[in-house]
Amino acid sequence: MISAMSAEGALRVAIRCDARPQTGVGHLMRCLALSEELRARGHDVVFLGEVVAVPWAQQLVAQTGMPWRPAPTEPETLAAVVMGAGCTAAVLDGYDLPVNTGQTLRDKGIRVLSLLDGGFGAGQDADVYLDQNLLADASRAAVAQGRVFLAGLEHTLLRNQVRLHRPVEHRDQPLPRTSGSRSVPRVLAVFGGTDPAGAAPLVAPLILATGRPVNLEVVAADNRSAIALEAVAGTARPGQSLTVLPPTSDLASLALGADLVVSAAGSATWELLAVGLPTALACVADNQAPAYRRAVAEGLVVGLGTVAELSEDAAARDLAVRVLRDDLADHAGRWTRRQRGLDRIDGRGRERVVDAFLGARR
Repeated sequence: MISAMSAEGALRVAIRCDARPQTGVGHLMRCLALSEELRARGHDVVFLGEVVAVPWAQQLVAQTGMPWRPAPTEPETLAAVVMGAGCTAAVLDGYDLPVNTGQTLRDKGIRVLSLLDGGFGAGQDADVYLDQNLLADASRAAVAQGRVFLAGLEHTLLRNQVRLHRPVEHRDQPLPRTSGSRSVPRVLAVFGGTDPAGAAPLVAPLILATGRPVNLEVVAADNRSAIALEAVAGTARPGQSLTVLPPTSDLASLALGADLVVSAAGSATWELLAVGLPTALACVADNQAPAYRRAVAEGLVVGLGTVAELSEDAAARDLAVRVLRDDLADHAGRWTRRQRGLDRIDGRGRERVVDAFLGARR
């Protein structure tokens, strides 16, 4: 097959996205995955946007060596910046971008890929649309208009750091006799790169409340969360421990070998499933709800409920404790979920996305 690069020559692609404590870093992580694939094929990438008050994410961006420029809000001005940077293609990833941004870029002859999550971010005009979530609908009207719509987990965007940890062979692997050499299970709890909902101090006590022996590691997104978690650590029972960890850009490495990962139901979910980590999810935002419910229904994860429910409803907390208690005792069930996740996400989603994007006709 002729690659998009050999057919068209090297391109310069603008990627428009932001990362802030209030909105998290999921958009940035998947855009970095796209940039890695584009650069691996010999294309240039320019990031347009800002990374605010998330130091580890700022460091991660700096390490890429790619140019990063401020992005004006007004679409005509943004188009001028894109064209001034020599870009002939653009990626849009953000729910709060003006809805005519894609149309303005396309009117200037810029090829556009728009990332969305269900109805969130769905208002842009684009040549190619990507919704990498469960329940994504490839039959949307965009297809009827001659556009390309990429839907589902086969298009999951994974960074090199994640793909590195994916098992080469996993099919038909027998169930290990134990979960490893540890007599006490290791559980990692992490709720996105910035945990805007404050889920960590809310969910960590529920894990300890199972009463089961556990070595619990919890990522604190900021100092306030760390202080709250240190207080939670003081409630650990005999046979339990809680260690507070700083944020990291390499979740896959941190989580590797965990018996269970408890996470927010955002884009990190697909990273965890892709490397074969048994996962329990708490839904922390409205845009996560459809994929969260479907992932639970398909047996890819176990569900703990929404952060709102866990915060306000004692019965919901009691149910989450029972779910966690049962799951920690169910090594076979966790192993089955591991296999399902590896089967559903093969790690090549970003290749399919870039193939479609660079092959889209204008």
